[in-house]
Amino acid sequence: MSEREQPETTRPAVTPPRSAPDTPASAPEVPPAAGLRRELPAEVPPAAPQTASERTGANEAPRTRTPHASQQPQRSHKPQESETPAADGPDEPELTGRRRLVNGLWPPRVTRAQLIVALLLFGLGFGLAVQVASTSETDSALRGARQEDLVRILDELDDRTERLEDEKRGLEKQREELENSSDQAEEARRQTIEKEQQLGVLAGTVAAQGPGIEMTIEDTKGTVESDMLLDAIQELRAAGAEAIQVNGVRVVAGTYLSDADGGVSVDGNKIKSPYRFKVIGKPQDLEPALNIPGGVVQTLEKEQATVTVERADKIVVDALRAPKRPDYARSSSQ
Repeated sequence: MSEREQPETTRPAVTPPRSAPDTPASAPEVPPAAGLRRELPAEVPPAAPQTASERTGANEAPRTRTPHASQQPQRSHKPQESETPAADGPDEPELTGRRRLVNGLWPPRVTRAQLIVALLLFGLGFGLAVQVASTSETDSALRGARQEDLVRILDELDDRTERLEDEKRGLEKQREELENSSDQAEEARRQTIEKEQQLGVLAGTVAAQGPGIEMTIEDTKGTVESDMLLDAIQELRAAGAEAIQVNGVRVVAGTYLSDADGGVSVDGNKIKSPYRFKVIGKPQDLEPALNIPGGVVQTLEKEQATVTVERADKIVVDALRAPKRPDYARSSSQ
């Protein structure tokens, strides 16, 4: 029986020593010499050190003929490299800044403080929206006005400012006269008489005359109400009217208007259409105040009433009011 056909059990336990390239798997414990290592191909990695149990099993196991190092297939380390990440698990992708932002915002986490702040901001925004809407409604008439109307309104405001400045200068002049007059008692008496006449005109206890306007309101449909006439009186007062008379009734600070059957009641005196206003004041201020966009004239014309305004150099207001002593108010000088 040849050596190749002889059973493995009859093979001698000790085999002739082979060169390091013939038996790379069963290398002896002593590392090979440096000369032999230089003879190996550069691409073949050195054999991994074996443990004691592996060396023992290798000595006991039957030896088989191994191919030469040049014939032995080279082992690739790529499977080992692929197994190592598999053992450690797949690497998680690094989170970007946008991904962190999304993870922080969703799902939303609403706290009680955030909810309170949101409610406060909502209330603030709603209030601002309401204020802007109301302001837009108030300014809608001026936004749609023509350039001539805007210029007229501006002139009216300038006239009011000038009128107040004149009144201020008059009061300052009176003070200087009182301070510089040699006979202060006589000067005070004279100014008191002038003031009494002025207050009598305002209170309606004395007649008055001067430049002004006449306004006539024809109400054929019966649509003019007391509040519309009251608006006209207030507009005239704001424009500088000093004396007003409506259909023979003197208008004063305490005048009241109310609706009546077929007309309007002024201080309990019933008047009917046409309503005639006699107003003493500066015509250049009174007439534009009535004709401003959205003013008295336009409001009455919307109610199908006819309004005419005429300037006059002399207007006589002769309707008088009986002086009435106040029930409760008394002069503080007494």
